[in-house]
Amino acid sequence: MNLPRLLPAALLSVALAVTACKQEPAPAPGAPPAAQPNAAKPAKKFKVAFVSNGVASFWNIAAVGVKHAGEKLGVDAQSLMPAEGISDQKRIIEDLLTRGVDGIAVSPIDPANQTELLNTAAKRAKLITHDSDAPNADRLVYIGMDNYKAGRLCGDLVREAMPNGGTVMIFIGRLEQDNAKRRRQGTIDAILGRPENPNNFDPPSAQLEGGGYKILGTLTDQFDRAKGKANAEDALAKYPDLGCMVGLFAYNPPLMLEALAQSGKLGKVRVVAFDEDDATLAGIQKGSVHGTVVQNPYMYGYKSVEVLNEILKGNTGVVPAGKFMDIPARQIRKNNVDEFWADLKTKVGGGK
Repeated sequence: MNLPRLLPAALLSVALAVTACKQEPAPAPGAPPAAQPNAAKPAKKFKVAFVSNGVASFWNIAAVGVKHAGEKLGVDAQSLMPAEGISDQKRIIEDLLTRGVDGIAVSPIDPANQTELLNTAAKRAKLITHDSDAPNADRLVYIGMDNYKAGRLCGDLVREAMPNGGTVMIFIGRLEQDNAKRRRQGTIDAILGRPENPNNFDPPSAQLEGGGYKILGTLTDQFDRAKGKANAEDALAKYPDLGCMVGLFAYNPPLMLEALAQSGKLGKVRVVAFDEDDATLAGIQKGSVHGTVVQNPYMYGYKSVEVLNEILKGNTGVVPAGKFMDIPARQIRKNNVDEFWADLKTKVGGGK
């Protein structure tokens, strides 16, 4: 017997037998495949919230953008609108943090007095601002427009509507918001022909004159529609020769138009607007509104969800160096209102 020749063959047989013993049995027919230890887990579905500064048609448009972005990106995105002002907005943010939301996009009502709240939110979720900024808070980025420049666009429309000068009354929801202060000041500075200076601030009660124009004051309503309409009615009664009414929040121009119609002055007093409420756009078509300055609330909503999603995935490069993502404003007049409105209806799915 030649053992040296048989030994390698025997060892090979033993090795094959051991290997065969270690192999897993074939799965039974119809059984699910065995779990792989290194199989990739499904991506987490982030939860984000878009918080407005009130209830208005403007925010309904933004909510559509939020919805569309959430559907496209696979994000659980919701829109929340505080109906009762700053206390309601605070409650909403605190509730979101308690529920463990991953990201919040907010338009702060009173940033100077909400810094602590916003900084707390920033520690527990990814925080960004939209529409109106809170530059002293720990937000990651502001998505919106330069409200001072947008206000100047509005002031330019006033000068177009009254090229020979005249009296002007300004209507706005509140002045605590950063966007409201800047928008109003830009409007005033452009009407009076002042050079650009975003640091200007004129008291709401001040009567201001320049270049043949006289601004009688600024009336606020704190998002109270009844108060907003009463402000318009009172201005028309107090100043029978009022030349132009300027509404700087989305709901102001429709209330002004109601007051003008009821007083028989529709078409006699010029109207300059802000935002894209249906009544405002219809007024431009009819000629009762000279023009409006529009933002892009749909993109405010869409971009807020998109940016939060990227930040949550770790893609911090989505944030610009200046922490400001500009979505520019534009002027709408009779010559471009039809095209603008048709595009808006397509975006929000109305088509009516």
